[in-house]
Amino acid sequence: MQDNNNPNNIISENAENKLAGENQTKAEKPQAGAEAKTEAKIKATAAETPETKTEAEKATAPGKSKQAETPTKTQIQTPPQTQAQTQIMKLGRGLVFSILILSILAGAVAGFAGGFVFAGGMFAAKGAPAKTVSVQEDSDIINVVKKASPAVVSIIISKDLQQANNSDPFSNPFFFDPFFQNRQQQQGSNAQPTYQEVGAGSGFFITASGLILTNKHVVADTQAKYTVITSDGKEYDASVVARDPINDLALVKINIQNAPVLQLADSSNLQIGQRVIAIGDSLGEYSNTVTTGIVSGIGRNVTAGGEGTSEQLEGVIQTDAAINPGNSGGPLLDIQGQVIGVNTAIDEQGQLVGFAIPSNDAAKDVQSYDSYGEIIKPFLGVRYVMITPDIQKQQNLPVGNGAWITSNYGINSSSEPAVVPGSAADKAGLKDGDIIISVNGAKIDARNTLTEVLKNFNPGETIHMSVLRGGKAMDVAVTLGEKK
Repeated sequence: MQDNNNPNNIISENAENKLAGENQTKAEKPQAGAEAKTEAKIKATAAETPETKTEAEKATAPGKSKQAETPTKTQIQTPPQTQAQTQIMKLGRGLVFSILILSILAGAVAGFAGGFVFAGGMFAAKGAPAKTVSVQEDSDIINVVKKASPAVVSIIISKDLQQANNSDPFSNPFFFDPFFQNRQQQQGSNAQPTYQEVGAGSGFFITASGLILTNKHVVADTQAKYTVITSDGKEYDASVVARDPINDLALVKINIQNAPVLQLADSSNLQIGQRVIAIGDSLGEYSNTVTTGIVSGIGRNVTAGGEGTSEQLEGVIQTDAAINPGNSGGPLLDIQGQVIGVNTAIDEQGQLVGFAIPSNDAAKDVQSYDSYGEIIKPFLGVRYVMITPDIQKQQNLPVGNGAWITSNYGINSSSEPAVVPGSAADKAGLKDGDIIISVNGAKIDARNTLTEVLKNFNPGETIHMSVLRGGKAMDVAVTLGEKK
């Protein structure tokens, strides 16, 4: 059936009419008018509906008009039966031409779309966010390590074998020397001091003149000799210039000039999940070992112990960056290369559970040393337990939060009095069993312990405490003492 809406049919018939015109004889020229009429009629037919009859059908239909009897140029050269076939051929050529056009257009569109997708895919692969972030993060860590490592040092602990003769060689399983005892036995009672390496830790420069920040437990032995080994392998005799009386921090000094230093960041801006980097003398053997992780927790309260002693650490940073024995005293860095904490302890029962003292605590110690030549802390003079709902229920306490003054509860039970005689608390009239609810309006609870609140004050300052005694509230003014 002829597609009357296809303009290609007009193009094909015009082309045939032109060809027929070239073959006409001169005698046929007078029929040009008729030829024009034929072309006009064909063009009009192209706009007719499918129900309109073709010229061939009109020519053979009974009762045809006079105008239809006048043969056109096409009718003269083509018999009626052949003309129908010609129309079909025209229709076929038109359809083929249309399909060819559509195929070219479809191919062009598909090619453009494919090229766009391919280019887009190349662009996405080249700039995929996950890969870019990963590469950028790795680059940042590498840059931090390159910048920070020269400022990190190893601190070697040595003991006079004769002085250490009565020490327990099994007291430190990480640095136990199996030949330690044999060498001791070879020494005479009048022998000259012979120092043996018995342990190691880490530290880092905080001034170019050689002031080093480390853990107190690394340099706790007043009879030991300490040697600092810098990243370039040089050794320096070291002296301990200050020990924090409460926190696990200390300052060590060596004679050096233009030492590379690390900056202390503001640890109050820490966020759980942020990337951190730990550097230290792992196991006392592998200097400047680097591990990475995230901040797993903030404001943790833990009890750290070793060699028969224990220490309560409050407000520390928890991280899953591996902190091995020997890393103690090394820096915990943020992605900008600033110190956010001092690595101090690990949980041996867990996996990748380490703790670091916040850099803000260290900054206060450094400030105290610069001002007084020693580290001094405000001292209240009480032993206490932080109240939880469980403790409230067990002990039938009137409130579920606060600092309960007692020395007879839990693992920290002691025969010592809950209020230290002669302390600031004793002078202010605080008693065993009192519950401190707030200090200067700051509520005391598990997340904001008494120790954490007192860090914000200096020795000699007067603070006001809201205290519960026998279920009655009272206000107590306390002038803080100092602990050296």
